[in-house]
Amino acid sequence: MNINRYFEKLGGTTMAYFENVSKIQYEGPTSKNALAFKFYNPEEIIGDRTMEEWLRFGVAYWHTFTYDGTDPFGHGNMIRPWNHLKGMELAKARVEAAFEFFEKLNAPFFCFHDVDIAPEGETLRETNKNLDEIVDMIEDYMKTSKTKLLWNTANMFSHPRFVHGAATSCNADVFAFSAAKVKKGLEVAKRLGAENYVFWGGREGYESLLNTDMGLEQDNLARFFQMAVDYAKEIGFSGQFLIEPKPKEPTKHQYDFDVATGIAFLKKYNLDPYFKFNIEANHATLAGHTFEHELRVARINGMLGSVDANQGDPLLGWDTDEFPTDLNATTLTMYEIIKNGGLGKGGLNFDAKVRRGSFEPEDLFRAHIAGMDSFAVGLKVAHKLIEDHVLDDFIANRYRSYNEGIGKEIIQGKADFKTLEEHVLDMKEFKNESGRVEELRALVNQYLLTAF
Repeated sequence: MNINRYFEKLGGTTMAYFENVSKIQYEGPTSKNALAFKFYNPEEIIGDRTMEEWLRFGVAYWHTFTYDGTDPFGHGNMIRPWNHLKGMELAKARVEAAFEFFEKLNAPFFCFHDVDIAPEGETLRETNKNLDEIVDMIEDYMKTSKTKLLWNTANMFSHPRFVHGAATSCNADVFAFSAAKVKKGLEVAKRLGAENYVFWGGREGYESLLNTDMGLEQDNLARFFQMAVDYAKEIGFSGQFLIEPKPKEPTKHQYDFDVATGIAFLKKYNLDPYFKFNIEANHATLAGHTFEHELRVARINGMLGSVDANQGDPLLGWDTDEFPTDLNATTLTMYEIIKNGGLGKGGLNFDAKVRRGSFEPEDLFRAHIAGMDSFAVGLKVAHKLIEDHVLDDFIANRYRSYNEGIGKEIIQGKADFKTLEEHVLDMKEFKNESGRVEELRALVNQYLLTAF
C-alpha cells in the first residue's frame, strides 16, 4: 500500500495518525520491544497452514477507532489524532486511521457496525447516504490493502428507538426500521466482500415478564431472521450468518442466552441450516460458562463459526471486554478451533478495548500485540497437545467401557431397559477410576512452559 494514503491535509498541515509507530515485526520471544511480536509469526507453519491462516485476526472498528474511554463514572479520556473533528469529517479521518493501523499491524481482517463508520442522520435515508459515502471510501482503500472485511452488522441497540428491542420490539415501526437497517447492512456486506454477517441481539429480550409477550417476540425474531435469509439469497450474498449469544447486558434477559439456547431457538424455527455462532469469551463468562464450554457446544453441533477474542474479569459481573492475555484460556480456545478444523470463513476478532488508563494512541498497538501473541502461544500449545494425543488418549481410555460388552451394545442401540437391568441386577461392585483432572491441568501447564 502507498504510505501517502495515510496522510490527510487537516488545517493546512499533513500528518499520519500513528506517526510514532512503524510496521509491527516479529522479533521472537527474547525481544524487549513493546511494539513487536514475540510469539506471533504470521508465516510460521503450524500443522497444515500458517499462523495467519489459523488465527485470522480481526480488528474491531468500534473499540479501536470510536471508543473514547467514557464509562458510567467518567468522561472520555482517550487521546486520538482525530478527536478534534466532527460528523462526516470525523468518519473519514477514522477510515484513514483504520487502514494505516491495519497496514502497520498487518491485520488480515476488520469488523464494524454501521454506526461505527458513519453518523446517523435525522432519517434512515440520510443515514444511508452517509453510509454510502463512507463505504465508497472503505471500498477504495480495500483495493490496495490486504485487509478484508471479516463481518459487519447493524447497531440496533444504541439509539432510543430500540428501547424495547429491535426485531422483538412491541412497536411494529421499530421492527420495520430494524429490517431496513439489516437490508442495508447485507447490501454493504456484499459490496465489501464480507465473509460473514453478525446478529447480536443487544436488546432482544425482556426486563420483566409482566409486560412481555415472549411467544410473539420470539416468533417475530424468527420471522426477522428468515427475512434476512431470504434477502441474502435475493441479492446473492454468500457470506455466513452468525448469531452472537449473550445472556444479559444491556437487556436483563436476552433471548440468545448462550449457544445451547441459540441452537434450540434455531432448530425450533428451522433456521439452523442458515446460521452458526460468533462466540465471545466475556459473554460466556456472563452466562456462567467457560469460553471453551461455549466453543465445545458449538463445535460438536457443527455450528462454530467465528470468535470474538477477549476476556472478562471473574470478579466483575459485567462485560469488561479486556484484551486476551490468559495463556491457559487461549490454549483451550485454540484446542477447540483446531479440533473444528479451523474457523472456515470466521476469525478471531478482537472485540476488546484498551483500559481507560491506557489512553495513548500507541496503546492500541500494544494491546493488539498482546492479544495476538497470546493466541499465537495458545495455537502452538494446543497443536502440540493434539499432535501428541495428550487429552485424546486419556479421554478414549476413560470411556473404553463403551468399546465392548454392554457399553458397545448401548452405543449400537442394541440395549434396552430390560437387558440393562439384567446386566446389573446381581452386580456387587462398580469399579470407577480417577478422572485425574489435576494431572491433566498440570500437563497443560507443562506444555505451556515448554512450547517455546
